[in-house]
Amino acid sequence: MSSNRWPLCAALACVVSGAPFVPASAQTAPTFQSLLKQAQASAPRLSLGAAETRAAEGLAVQAAARPNPTLGLTVENAAGSGPYKDFDNVETTLSIEQSLELGGKRAARTSAAQADLAAVRARGAQGQVDFAHDLALAYVQAEAAQQRLAVVGEGVDLAQADAQATRLLVDNGKEARVRTLQAEAGLASARADLGVAKAEAEAALARLGALTGARETYTAIAGGLLDVAAATPPPEPASNPAIAAARAEREAAERRIAVERARRTPDLALSFGVRRFQGDDATAAVFGISAPLPLFDRNRGAVAAATANAQAARARLAMVEAEQDGERRAATAQVAAAGRTLEAARQAQDAASEAYRLARLGYDAGRLPLSEVLAARRDLIAARGRTVDTKLARVKALADLARVQGALPFGDQP
Repeated sequence: MSSNRWPLCAALACVVSGAPFVPASAQTAPTFQSLLKQAQASAPRLSLGAAETRAAEGLAVQAAARPNPTLGLTVENAAGSGPYKDFDNVETTLSIEQSLELGGKRAARTSAAQADLAAVRARGAQGQVDFAHDLALAYVQAEAAQQRLAVVGEGVDLAQADAQATRLLVDNGKEARVRTLQAEAGLASARADLGVAKAEAEAALARLGALTGARETYTAIAGGLLDVAAATPPPEPASNPAIAAARAEREAAERRIAVERARRTPDLALSFGVRRFQGDDATAAVFGISAPLPLFDRNRGAVAAATANAQAARARLAMVEAEQDGERRAATAQVAAAGRTLEAARQAQDAASEAYRLARLGYDAGRLPLSEVLAARRDLIAARGRTVDTKLARVKALADLARVQGALPFGDQP
């Protein structure tokens, strides 16, 4: 019996051990908060938002610019026939023309550009929250894949211990040789599951690296997010980022109506110049004023389009407000349910661990068949996998709740 104790002890040690398997040469991703800080400078999504904000700032500055004056030089009565065949009777006019924007065009244009800038900034703030949410999901999925890999790896260790114990019993004539084949089949199945788990872990780490724009390839993760404490949800801010962005877009759309209405007023062009009469050796001033006649184009179509766009923006705001309220209620319920589910999953895992321990003891003592041990081992591995999945679902619910409340997820974690 003593020769069979070593496989049993090794198996039970694997059950107790919860440390994930990490290769020694791994390029480990840092903690979530550290990774989020690093991503501020490297994530393509955040770089895109920053570039869009700079573009809107430039357009806001440009919107306040006044029209440039026009400088003109005109030469008349030259290179003709008769008295105008040479340059003795040339009339030369030097003038400057300035367009005057009437009807509040510049003020409306500047106001609309500032509203567009505010909308872009609001979308940028929403993008920051959405990115932190997506990064948290990618991070916790990678951590969950790593823990699943550890669970499956421990399943391989348990299967090896079971197979070794079975071989010892068969060699001692206490079991039929078919039991060895059954144990080896279970070991092969566990190794196949290990290959699948490795592939899933590598894929999750690759997605995490792509989201952060990391130059190096992550082969491990520091972790800590799966077991994050279920802190009290942060109070809902006065303005949800998604709602704030929709409101800013509505304001920008409404201000563009004023821009289109102002364009219906014709602009005046004032000119002043000096004319030189070469033949009379005289100089005179020239004044002028011009304006387009709004006979055919009163900009009615553009005003109607801007009004419709403003109505659509108001509808989108109402839709976003309803969606955010529904998502907040759903996320709150999911957080509460996930906590209860996780506690049940942990109890099931403890029960499965004890059942496997007793099954191994009974098998080594000759009171239980090998099938009981194999079934208990499968139940244990499945229970540990469900615990990881439940942890993942709980963290997802917490991240969803933080997003709808406009907060960065897990900001209080080290």
